[in-house]
Amino acid sequence: MLTISNRISIPLKEIEFKAIRAQGCGGQNVNKVSSAIHLRFDIKRSSLPDFFKDRLLAYQDQRITADGVIVIKAQSFRDQERNKEDSLLRLRQLIKTATTLEKQRRATKPTRSSQRKRMDKKNKRGQIKKGRGKVDF
Repeated sequence: MLTISNRISIPLKEIEFKAIRAQGCGGQNVNKVSSAIHLRFDIKRSSLPDFFKDRLLAYQDQRITADGVIVIKAQSFRDQERNKEDSLLRLRQLIKTATTLEKQRRATKPTRSSQRKRMDKKNKRGQIKKGRGKVDF
């Protein structure tokens, strides 16, 4: 089970893992061993609540395909198990960020006294700068 929050978790049978060869340098090990992991998670066919599905499908991320499948490629580590854990962690983070609701901003006005203080500071600063000018005797 992949735990997203204390009430929501995803069974591992809904997540598809595929071992592939990693890209990049690494010598002969890269050519022989399939250590990278391709994780695929179908949002539409998952057991997530509808709210989570809707938020994920509306979320703009390059890892979510047009068909509603999350594809994550993990190849940071040299062994398959650590890459698998990394891909699950990244999936959890993606779901959390897509489903968090941002607090709505309420427009506020500055108080009259704060406006007055600001203008007084500006005038005082201007007087200081004016005093730096050329002095005539």
